[in-house]
Amino acid sequence: MNSIIEMYPYLLLIFVRLTSFFMIAPLFSMKGVPTQFKLGFASFIALVAVTNLPVDEPLLLNGFYILLIIKEVGVGLALGFTAALLLYTVQIAGAFIDFQMGFSIASVMDPQTGTQVPIIGHFKYILALLFLLTVNGHHLLLDGVMQSFQAFPVESIAFSAKMEDVTHFFTRLFVEMFMIALQIALPIVGALFLVDVALGILAKTVPQLNIFAVGLPLKIIVGFIMLFLSMPIFFYILQILFEKILISMSQLIRLLGGA
Repeated sequence: MNSIIEMYPYLLLIFVRLTSFFMIAPLFSMKGVPTQFKLGFASFIALVAVTNLPVDEPLLLNGFYILLIIKEVGVGLALGFTAALLLYTVQIAGAFIDFQMGFSIASVMDPQTGTQVPIIGHFKYILALLFLLTVNGHHLLLDGVMQSFQAFPVESIAFSAKMEDVTHFFTRLFVEMFMIALQIALPIVGALFLVDVALGILAKTVPQLNIFAVGLPLKIIVGFIMLFLSMPIFFYILQILFEKILISMSQLIRLLGGA
């Protein structure tokens, strides 16, 4: 049985990775979650994780240990950024829809980030967060972080991945993010495109009709109808998106740790 003094450096490193992850990860990074809760929750999980951590030799609190802390901050932020990036796919899809519905001139203030976000995008993002809670996605995110301690131990500082491998990973992640966003927005954007075609034909056949007065309300009505009808497809794609988040987190940690 290892002594408390020997386990304390490992406990601190695990705590640093968890708190860095909570700073940017979906749900945990929300401003509505108190900072005291995040710190207490990270401390509790770190205490649970360190009890199952195999300790070969004690770590010394020296310059090398400072490098380990910096490494843990980077790993935690990278994992949280990967999860948050893919979930922001929903807001990108909403931006596509807002542009077609004519809502791009209006936006709402996101209290979590303090930035202007598209209306439909923010609505879909809130639905995605609620669905993430419904399917226990927050448990899966925590499980992904816990597994990272096995694939990339806290006492290791050597990164097995080259910079071009990490760059390629995030570039591919960006491409997949936009592809999934296009799949989410395609039913509504496609229907609104057909409405634009019909309005164009109507403007040619009936020149006396004020197409701008008719077109905007019609596109909004069709957009909301398609938004309601495409909800099953949206939640189905969300399931695929959540699986992609966990797979990407696992790929990233294996890429860094070489496990």
